[in-house]
Amino acid sequence: MPKPHILQVASYPAWDQTALDAAYTTHRLEQNPDLTLIEAIATSGGAGVATEVIQACPNLKLIAIYGVGYDGIDLSLCAGRNIQVTNTPDVLTGDCADLAVGMMLAIARQIPQADYHARSGAWTKASFPLQRRVWGAKAGILGMGRIGQDVATRLAGFGMDIAYSARSEKPVPYTYIPDPTDLAAHADFLIVTAAATPETHHIINAATLKALGPDGFLINISRAANIDENALLDALESNQIAGAALDVFDAEPQINPRFAPLKNALLQPHHASATLQTRRAMGQLMRDNLTAYFAGQPLITPVI
Repeated sequence: MPKPHILQVASYPAWDQTALDAAYTTHRLEQNPDLTLIEAIATSGGAGVATEVIQACPNLKLIAIYGVGYDGIDLSLCAGRNIQVTNTPDVLTGDCADLAVGMMLAIARQIPQADYHARSGAWTKASFPLQRRVWGAKAGILGMGRIGQDVATRLAGFGMDIAYSARSEKPVPYTYIPDPTDLAAHADFLIVTAAATPETHHIINAATLKALGPDGFLINISRAANIDENALLDALESNQIAGAALDVFDAEPQINPRFAPLKNALLQPHHASATLQTRRAMGQLMRDNLTAYFAGQPLITPVI
């Protein structure tokens, strides 16, 4: 029986690639110069499948996402074409929450700068400047889904006063503040974990940052589209906020050069889920969805 055909639009680790090649006839975009109609996906810089790609594949029936976010997919187009979409939720939740907390600690205590202070010999000439306390501070979590709840669980261990904003109040033991700007005014650390939707586009904007204030820190572990990046750069350059720790950017992997000289910005290369254990689990869940689809069984983690 011939193996099903799949179009692979990204490179995968050997443990995933070997399994995919064994089960399917894989058409790898980077090795297929004849697939000119869908080359845009190779340089898009984002997680998703461009509308032009979907339209160029008339027999497309399933998009299996290696990740939790699906904001790069035109779900309306997929629904109209009866194209099913899956993602890999849950398995990466803990890693994302870990990095959010790690970034919060790093920006508040200036851990990268302190490392340099010790290595460079500057410590022999002067003590490292005093930094900001984390334990007991006020944390505002924008988005109380899986990742937001895992972040909150970790922050509770620091004795933090935890509040959150979401589309509706959740059955969690934290203070609900519906308006994101009010949440920012309340928080010492504003942590963004919300999914990227049309409603959350630039939900962190100039007004939100002004409310966060000169003693407030912003941590983004979600999607770049949730933050008005130009407004954030303005706020950082003018010290309108204390600092920002970011794992995602508008044009990644290209980063706005305005970030480079900022000592109050901690930059990460979009690697929240990038641990060996989690990437293996993500690949397995993606393949399990493919297996279910081709076996005519219900999808395990359907988006639509």
